Amino acid sequence: MEGLFFNVNNGFLEGIVRGYKAGILTQSHYASLTQCETLEDLKTQLSATDYGNFLANEASLTTTIISDRATQLLVDQFNFLRSNAVEPLSKFLDYITYSYMIDNVRDTHELLERCHPLGVFESMPALCVATNVEELYQSVLVETPLAPYFRNCLSAADLDDLNIEIIRNTIYKAYLEDFYEFVGTLGSPTSDVMRTILAFEADRRTINITINSFGTELTKEQRAKLFPAIGRLFPDGNNALAKADDIEQVRLVCENIPEYRSFFDNSPGDAQDLGDLGIAAQLEDRFFRTEVRLNKEAFLQQFQYGVFYSYMKLKEQEIRNLTWIAECIAQDARDRINDYIPIF
Repeated sequence: MEGLFFNVNNGFLEGIVRGYKAGILTQSHYASLTQCETLEDLKTQLSATDYGNFLANEASLTTTIISDRATQLLVDQFNFLRSNAVEPLSKFLDYITYSYMIDNVRDTHELLERCHPLGVFESMPALCVATNVEELYQSVLVETPLAPYFRNCLSAADLDDLNIEIIRNTIYKAYLEDFYEFVGTLGSPTSDVMRTILAFEADRRTINITINSFGTELTKEQRAKLFPAIGRLFPDGNNALAKADDIEQVRLVCENIPEYRSFFDNSPGDAQDLGDLGIAAQLEDRFFRTEVRLNKEAFLQQFQYGVFYSYMKLKEQEIRNLTWIAECIAQDARDRINDYIPIF
């Protein structure tokens, strides 16, 4: 029944975002981009795509400039969608920005220029003057949408004792669980599409937190508190990962989810050759590929909000691809230029 009325408020914007999606670079575009000899050549090739003349005003090109300008185009598209949306789509789009806000809660010594524009909030300049985490909350974050995540999962003692990375992961856990609950209120098919994507995102974070905690001062109890209480690994897989001591134990836990078995597939001897860092890098690459697949599948269903989230994620991967290719050209690392993740 919802499908009958979906287009009244959302049909125009869904049409817009599907049009945006049609402009995502294809394999033939990448074939041309990887043949470029200089960043100027790359600029010329991109001008024939939906990126157009986005680099026209740049006197000298760098990888950072290309990445920043491509990101700004995506931000402009998102802001257009957000400014034309009504409830509940407008709230759904707000939820998308919360993840960028969390990423922008960095060590106060880092430059604000490194923050993602979609995660900017009014009190952000105060990040540079906050001297401790409690001050960070009281003077910076209390007026942002992230405040409930702070209040609900962190006490004053936590703010004193924990480092910023643990706090960010704790907030992200609360955010994912809240977003998961919110999309459930939107009904099918939005809830079906988004809960599949968010469940994978939760599992990815759980696996990454586990692997990254090996050899650190993070206790197993602290590690367990960072795991989102959603996802296909929850609860049994999460409990097992909380006790894991090495990557092999992580692999055994993931064996229980058929779609996750391929994450750790290696030919005989590869595990020894790669080492833990190599396996983690390979794992991250496979996570990105799975994320691309899930977000492409979101476009197979109509009358749902998942396409807005998925478009953002696919474009983020495209920008990572462009940055990688540009960096390989700048560094003359032609042998690795094809190590990007294709989308279409």
